[in-house]
Amino acid sequence: MNGKKSVQEAFNETTYRIVGHGNRNVQVLKEAFEAVEYSTPSDIYGSGKVIEDFQSEMAKLLGKETAVFFPSGTMAQQIALRIWCDEKGLKRVAYHPLCHLEIHEQDGLKELHHIEPVLLADENRLITLDDVLHMKEDIACLLLELPQREIGGQLPEYKELEAISAHCRARGIKLHLDGARLLETLPYYGKTAAEICALFDSVYISLYKGIGGIAGAILAGNEDFTKQSKIWKRRHGGDLISLYPYIISSDYYYRQRVDKMQQYYEGAKELTALVNQCHAVTTLPAEPVSNMFHMHFQMSRESIEPILSSVYEATGIGLSAAIRPTGEHTSYCEISIGDKYADIPKEEVKGFLLLLDKLMRESSSEQRPK
Repeated sequence: MNGKKSVQEAFNETTYRIVGHGNRNVQVLKEAFEAVEYSTPSDIYGSGKVIEDFQSEMAKLLGKETAVFFPSGTMAQQIALRIWCDEKGLKRVAYHPLCHLEIHEQDGLKELHHIEPVLLADENRLITLDDVLHMKEDIACLLLELPQREIGGQLPEYKELEAISAHCRARGIKLHLDGARLLETLPYYGKTAAEICALFDSVYISLYKGIGGIAGAILAGNEDFTKQSKIWKRRHGGDLISLYPYIISSDYYYRQRVDKMQQYYEGAKELTALVNQCHAVTTLPAEPVSNMFHMHFQMSRESIEPILSSVYEATGIGLSAAIRPTGEHTSYCEISIGDKYADIPKEEVKGFLLLLDKLMRESSSEQRPK
């Protein structure tokens, strides 16, 4: 069975989606606005009830004095690191080699703020206390990402976090949390967001990933930190006249999904247990620690895509439209469980994976030397 359609085309035509909350179309915004009175005043340049109430709620969630709404996490995190560097008078920070600032932001931290990054740990593993202890360079701030997206959403043990936090405080190093997917980690840690954030001096969370809003981010910390962040937000051009479409959708979907993180986590564990029974397929981590994981194929992207297209067409279930190469004969996709996984009858999920296993075995057999 060979898929004649591209993996993207086949995915777009499926009835069910294993990943996410559904299509990101204008209905997402329309639904969020259905319960909003037309006379509700908008925010204006960062002021007004609609933005201030939401910021206060997010500050309480994260256990910080204050919080600021940003149009993007890229802007928020560069600003956070700039504030801490200016406070210490040292333009050097440390983070993981696969940190978002390093690989997805066109060197914005370096070009806009002239901050030098120190890359800690091997790119295939988490930063440990030992890495921090053996840094040769002085730094103003250490950034930790929870979970570490580019290596399958892995997480350090909580005791390791506590030890790193204690060391940073003893040495006067600010600790910043890239918590884009922080809420998704709470079931694994068995902690509140505020308990985890107490280990950090500043924290960023995304409002469109697990929460599923249109766009936006929250940056939280003490009052002096957030006051400075508002100044930098204006300097970056992020202080738009109104941000209410993003704020209202963030607030709406936060309330819809904040209590579903355990459901998403359990779904990810259930799915990986099934996926790891497939031929030439493994997950990273073997058992997820949040709602996300990476699905690795012992097959090139060019070989796996037609197989996936065939499975999508035969079952009506879509796994992912984005397959990425990791080597000449290997590839992977990222899986994040959201609302949609629960809509799929479990027998159909099993049927999807049984067919994937069958086609993977047939393909492997055909490729063996005779």
